[in-house]
Amino acid sequence: MKRVCVIDGHGGGIGAALIRSLKEARGESIDLIALGTNAIAAAQMLKAGANRAASGENAIVQTVRVVDVIIGAVSIGWANAMLGEITPKMAEAVMSSPAPKIFLPLSQEPVTLVGVAAEPLPHLVQKLVHQKLKEVLPDV
Repeated sequence: MKRVCVIDGHGGGIGAALIRSLKEARGESIDLIALGTNAIAAAQMLKAGANRAASGENAIVQTVRVVDVIIGAVSIGWANAMLGEITPKMAEAVMSSPAPKIFLPLSQEPVTLVGVAAEPLPHLVQKLVHQKLKEVLPDV
């Protein structure tokens, strides 16, 4: 079974939306691991249907080493993003993981991603779940 890790912070709303959609599309064919930068985010993703959840820097640093795919907002790879919730160690661990990463182009940081069209979150989630995940996990 493939391990899919969803990382989120703050209240876990984006992660919860991803988990719900992944669960609906893939059911029990994947092991959904929710990693929150804080306990509230982890709890919301668990409530949305993740198989397991953990929170904090060490949980993220250790878990991203052993998963098959990492999913989250693009800012999970940026040190000090999400109002400082993404620590430099977290960002380094995410970007150093050998797992393929699928990032949503969402950020609260003063960064512009050129060439990325602004789309509502539900459209981005559907595209991630039904197109991009198949590209990195074709056998699931």
